[in-house]
Amino acid sequence: MIAKPINSILLVCLGNICRSPLAEGVLRAVLSERGCGGDVVLDSAATSGWEVGSAPDSRSIAIASRHGIDISRQRARKIMPEDFHRFDLILGMDRSNVADLKALAPTAVRDRIHLFLEFAEGKPLDVADPYYEDREAFASVYRMIREASEALATRLAARVSTPDSGQASSTT
Repeated sequence: MIAKPINSILLVCLGNICRSPLAEGVLRAVLSERGCGGDVVLDSAATSGWEVGSAPDSRSIAIASRHGIDISRQRARKIMPEDFHRFDLILGMDRSNVADLKALAPTAVRDRIHLFLEFAEGKPLDVADPYYEDREAFASVYRMIREASEALATRLAARVSTPDSGQASSTT
């Protein structure tokens, strides 16, 4: 894991209307459920500018709402150069997003960029883009994101509880 504290996370997909706004909302809900919702700054962005200003896809809004999460006020935005310095962790939803992010990022901060499922769960898998699919694809993406968000929250909590002595705790 990254050596410096993780106080801010940016979630990124191609258009910032399906996966990354859903991941932002779900991760925010998971962190809130665990009592650390205000401890980590969360945002989402796109690698493309096609959807800038658009609300999340209605199917992402619907699946989030079905689970008590409101993402309807989010608006798509394109990643900006300052994001690479502003966020401690930048998670791409798929390998293509990660490659695009690394191509855009200054060399000194490329270590902040990771594949979402790989960083959260150790699974080198993409969160598939459900845009051209049906509602069930959005439900499947929600489940993947929820599981990964739970794993990520656990990793973040374990990181906070690790002693500063440089030795790992036998209880984590």
